[in-house]
Amino acid sequence: MPISIRSRLLLLLMSVLLPAMAGALWVLVDTFRGERQTMQRGLRDTASALSMVVDRELMQRAAIARTLAMSSLLDAAPTLTKEQLSYFDSQARQALQGLGGWVELHSAQGLLLSTRYPPGMPGQAQGAASVPAALVETEQVGPLARDPANGEWRASVMAPVRRADRTVLNLAVTILPLELQQIVDHQRLPQGWAATVMDGQGAVVARHPGGSSYVGRAAVPDLRPQIAARREGLFESTSLDGEPMTGYFSTSPQGWTFVTAVPRSQLAGQVPAAVMQLLLVGAVLLGVAIVGARWLSRRIVEPVVALKDMAERMQAGLPVHAEPTGIEECDKVANALEAAAYAQQRARGELERRVNDAIARTREAEQRASHNQRVEALGRLTGGVAHDVNNLLGVISNSAYLIERRNDGQLDLGSPLAATMRAVEAGRRLTQHLLRFAGRHATRPERVDLATALPELRELLGIVLGKRIAIEVKVAADTRAIVVDAGELELALINLALNARDALPNGGHLTVEAGNAGAAEIAELPPGDYVLISVTDDGTGIADEVANRAFEPFFTTKATGLGSGLGLSQVHGFCTEAGGLARIAGTPGQGTTVSLVLPAAAAAAAPPPTRRQPAATEAMAGLRILVVEDNESLGDMTAALLGSYGCRVHLARNAEQALGCFDGGEPPFDAVLSDIVMPGGMDGVTLARQLRERYPQLPLVLISGFSHVRPAEGEFTVLSKPCSPDGLVGALRQAVADKA
Repeated sequence: MPISIRSRLLLLLMSVLLPAMAGALWVLVDTFRGERQTMQRGLRDTASALSMVVDRELMQRAAIARTLAMSSLLDAAPTLTKEQLSYFDSQARQALQGLGGWVELHSAQGLLLSTRYPPGMPGQAQGAASVPAALVETEQVGPLARDPANGEWRASVMAPVRRADRTVLNLAVTILPLELQQIVDHQRLPQGWAATVMDGQGAVVARHPGGSSYVGRAAVPDLRPQIAARREGLFESTSLDGEPMTGYFSTSPQGWTFVTAVPRSQLAGQVPAAVMQLLLVGAVLLGVAIVGARWLSRRIVEPVVALKDMAERMQAGLPVHAEPTGIEECDKVANALEAAAYAQQRARGELERRVNDAIARTREAEQRASHNQRVEALGRLTGGVAHDVNNLLGVISNSAYLIERRNDGQLDLGSPLAATMRAVEAGRRLTQHLLRFAGRHATRPERVDLATALPELRELLGIVLGKRIAIEVKVAADTRAIVVDAGELELALINLALNARDALPNGGHLTVEAGNAGAAEIAELPPGDYVLISVTDDGTGIADEVANRAFEPFFTTKATGLGSGLGLSQVHGFCTEAGGLARIAGTPGQGTTVSLVLPAAAAAAAPPPTRRQPAATEAMAGLRILVVEDNESLGDMTAALLGSYGCRVHLARNAEQALGCFDGGEPPFDAVLSDIVMPGGMDGVTLARQLRERYPQLPLVLISGFSHVRPAEGEFTVLSKPCSPDGLVGALRQAVADKA
């Protein structure tokens, strides 16, 4: 059945506008759904976060309760002397230092001790009720209850004190609702949200908003069956204020429940103003278009139908041929459509090609950016771990040295202490690897003897390659030393080993050879002596076209996400910066060889004549040393080490505390030893510069495992963590001697 022009125009108009209106409606619906899902995720994430924080508080007190329950001071329980109770009271107060609440010790006859009251008073004299009670046999988190002494709400973590396979006492560590209320208040919940912490009986321990006024109130009745039936989930209920709420609850292993909720009216979401404007404008345009189409359709004749057909053919990508219509304007439009259709066909092909290229480049850039972000985050984590390990190694090193000094030959500790120091040195090398990966290892060129360095790397390369790949290290007897950053050399060899591992999926052989470079290898380099290091595998090999681009940054033949393309570029950059070059050659199916050509070091100069130095104890005796170290264990061991040499040591935990030890007059210390990385607004370098400005003659020595903040070359003596005791004492002694 034929369709009129008016109908055709209306249908064309509808075919254009209706999808747009449907899209706008979909945006509206999706916006409602998205906001609701986002709100629900927020409820779940907030409840989970609150659960983890409160769980950590409960577990911390549970750990204190378990530790105190195992105290040797309670071995005579249940019969304890006043002296034993006094010592245990002191121990309990120290364990709970920095936390709220108190520790109670109960027997079957009643309360024996409570740190809530002044020390030295028995439980019966502390004003607390001494009521006989059954002893618990397992550790548990008790429900919220009122203190019979003053009516104050509290909960307790109970731990049994077992001796000779029976429970003789109970130890309780209390937690006050105020402490949990502070945690809830610090969550910074959105306006209108509510958060609640409930004990195992469903009683409110802390709540926002409302605070302490809700403590002890029972949860709404319809929520309790849901909590009992499952450990977490969404729910709809009425708040204690009578407002309809939608929320999410999570129950911890200790049986406490954490709830976050939002008013249902807020959860429904609101339509964004832009979406409402879009719907309104679309409706107006639809009405105007319909009216205009009806008016225009009355004046359109057959040539318009022909133009419509031409336009449809052009839209479909088909060739268009203009034929005379008898109307000058329509003929011009027809000719223009014919030319436009031809240009459109050419432009469409070019556009498709460019779009495909742009999509490919965009995906590649996104993958690289995502990989770089993961590497950067892993680098930050690795640097922090290496910093903490360096502090632990320092404590171990100093402790071993103190044991050796204080042993006085009474025990044969030479072998264990030597093994301990070797382990410390191995740990130090490991942390240097971690710091290089984290980008926090400063480049320090040094003289490297390949006859020693390459065999030592064999074990590290074995870890990288695994047991299926055999490693062989060969160093010619006359191979000269080189001057490079040893860490960068290790990283370059590790990168080459990683590439070799990928080329040897079924196992094989890797050979590392070193020797003096011949004339052929150094033809492209300035005149001089060079050393050649070759890394060869018998793997899959590479083609010439791949070898020509192998050193380009981000170039990789691996599948997307399996390689960054930065390993060989680091090797090339390392060799170039050292004044040498890197080459790669290989044959498909026969293996690959990467050659590192590096400048040889000058002949080693004869060591300067040594002069007798006074004994360390004699030189250090009586010196007043200020040690600035935020790690408590490392600071204490460093102080003990210096004290063994006769020094008088004062400890400061940060730069601000260290500055407070100086009153502006003569310096009260003979030398200062400070860590570089410390909490607070001032690091060790800034502290040293301020002290140098006030006291130019004050000896200053800095120490750090890593830091982005470094002093200028030669500005201060800087030691690396972990530093050997001899190196630490020697640096301080030299600094004092230089200033003298």
